[in-house]
Amino acid sequence: MSSLFRSEEMCLVQLFFQTESAHNCISELGHLGLVQFKDLNPGVAAFQRRFVKEVKKCEEMERILSKKVFYYKMHQSTFEKLEQELREINRNHAALRQNLIELMDIDSLFIAGVIKQDRFPAFEKVLWRLFHGNFVLRHAEMQATEELQALRGAVKKDVFIIFVQGDHVREKIRKVCEGFRASLYSCPKTLYERKQMSNSVMTQMQDLRMILRRTEEYRAGVLTRAAEHVQEWSSKVKKMKAIYYTLNLCNIDITQKLIVAEIWCPVSDLTLVQSALIKGSEQSGSSVTPVLNRIQTQQTPPTFNRTNTFTEGFQAIIDAYGVGTYQEINPAPYTIVTFPFLFAVMFGDCGHGLVMTLFAVWVTSQAESLRKWKNELTDVVIGGRYIILLMGMFSIYTGLIYNDCFSKSFNIFGSSWSVRPMFHPHGPWQNETLHEYHHLQLNPFVPGVYSGDPYVFGIDPVWNIASNKLSFLNSFKMKMSVILGVSHMLFGVALSLVNFVHFRKFQDIFLQFVPQLIFMLSLFGYLIFLILYKWCITLRSEMAPSILLLFINMMLFDYQSEHVLLYRGQKGVQIFLVLTAVLMVPVLLLVKPFLIYRTRMKTRHQVGEQSRATLSQEQYMLVSTRVSMGDIFVYQAIHTIEFCLGCISNTASYLRLWALSLAHAGLSCRSTCTVIKQTARSVQRITASDLLLVFFMFSFVCAVYEDTYNDQEHQNVFYIFYFLTFPSF
Repeated sequence: MSSLFRSEEMCLVQLFFQTESAHNCISELGHLGLVQFKDLNPGVAAFQRRFVKEVKKCEEMERILSKKVFYYKMHQSTFEKLEQELREINRNHAALRQNLIELMDIDSLFIAGVIKQDRFPAFEKVLWRLFHGNFVLRHAEMQATEELQALRGAVKKDVFIIFVQGDHVREKIRKVCEGFRASLYSCPKTLYERKQMSNSVMTQMQDLRMILRRTEEYRAGVLTRAAEHVQEWSSKVKKMKAIYYTLNLCNIDITQKLIVAEIWCPVSDLTLVQSALIKGSEQSGSSVTPVLNRIQTQQTPPTFNRTNTFTEGFQAIIDAYGVGTYQEINPAPYTIVTFPFLFAVMFGDCGHGLVMTLFAVWVTSQAESLRKWKNELTDVVIGGRYIILLMGMFSIYTGLIYNDCFSKSFNIFGSSWSVRPMFHPHGPWQNETLHEYHHLQLNPFVPGVYSGDPYVFGIDPVWNIASNKLSFLNSFKMKMSVILGVSHMLFGVALSLVNFVHFRKFQDIFLQFVPQLIFMLSLFGYLIFLILYKWCITLRSEMAPSILLLFINMMLFDYQSEHVLLYRGQKGVQIFLVLTAVLMVPVLLLVKPFLIYRTRMKTRHQVGEQSRATLSQEQYMLVSTRVSMGDIFVYQAIHTIEFCLGCISNTASYLRLWALSLAHAGLSCRSTCTVIKQTARSVQRITASDLLLVFFMFSFVCAVYEDTYNDQEHQNVFYIFYFLTFPSF
């Protein structure tokens, strides 16, 4: 079978390449995207591995580069040189800034020192206790300029001057000032010297301002040049981190010159892997060609489903719910049809489907330009553009079946119903009848009212103006949802048969597939039969029995009610089907575990009669593996209950197809009426953006619900239960 419908055949390959070429070889394999490395150091902690320092460096670089910047066109440069240059600029800038603050403090007043305002009371108290008032202290709050506040922040400072006698006391006061972290400045004795010092300070401040301005301009230039490379650096850092993380999974021989790795890769791509390794070795200048050695193993290979641009979105939806076991059927190809179709069942409207289709076509044509936006929303839309396209196309199809376009119907082929024959002389109506009655009913027994042939395609447009339109669509969509839901689950059961045949599990065909199929057909297959049979036979609507009551009474064995049965012998058929479904439960629950127990006991008996050497490898594995029979019974019981309850709950869950379809039809009709009324009153009250917002919000809700149906209900009976196998026993 093609790889589209089943996962690729994988093999385990052992690689040998030199340490010098390891980086380039792993890089080429990463670009290829076809291999999965096996961890050869499972017992080694992450912080004890060889390349853990390089991984930490990459994580630190990711943290530095994580901030959002505006990307320019790339040019050639190196990050280390720019980083060193930027650090030097920052150090010089900090020194110049501190020098400017000191000069501005001096310029404020001819003082002896500057201290923070909150420290001055304690500073003054210490001075009084030490020198007992043998000094003169004057202080005042500094009137800082806006520039000074911008440089040093909102810190308030006081200027002070102290007059004392004696060098000894002056030295002690200087130490007290240092203890309170006060800045001391020399104060000239004469007025002329103080003026000269003030002029010198002003000149130095002007020079420093000019130097600071040029330093900031130069730093901005360096950062701008660095910003040109941030996107490139981010991708390179992530790539390097992935390479070193992969190298931590490999082994290095004693000589530290050879790296040994084990990889899983598709058998059909071994040549591509070999070519990628040779290319990486040549890029590193290694003279030794990497060696590939395919090895045999009993381990279960990983699942690899090959995708393309069209199928990768659907495969991502499947993988979000779970990845199948190796070589199982891949549900993604079938999801390409079922996912958009079930969405369209809820969202069946030609007009809305056309809008969605045109939007998807535009996104598909502009995909390359939209990728440059680099945000989560555009990534989701671009990745699912083909999903949106198919959902729109299927919505047009189901909209034609519903004959619904923006809550209005088409009369393309001509209605099968006619009103004119209901008037006199052929019918009982008169012109006055239209004025007397608000609602009139067409009688199909009047010749000419009903042509006898159904509408060519879809629902007859006459139902759009009928007062019982909702009742008709309610019954039609509810029964259609049940039929589609049960058919969807039966399709999942049928696919499990393909897996059992492929893996040669013929025992599971009779112990799982057949009982499960009989269980579903006996109950829910019969429910579909009742729906179709009731549609086909001719019954008056007031005499037609309720399918819901028939099915409930069937499960309760209640046949004493007055509800009319659909056909002769229905009671006996229904009792037989219910008993058959009930008997399938113990078959699913007990037969396989007892068969496993019997096989285990038979194998143990052979061990007692034969030596280990005479046993086959498979028989020896059965004996040596210890699996509790209690665990096997519990395991089987859990999944049997899950299957039986899942069939019931999932069938009921598919009724949401009907519910959301009616909700969409009602919302569409209400929106159309509102638009017409509001437009007639005031065109300014409602805009196209309001309509599009409601449209896409409801589309999103339908898509989420449809995703639930397609994956949870379908895979619950196909992708989860049917492929579970017991360990060796």
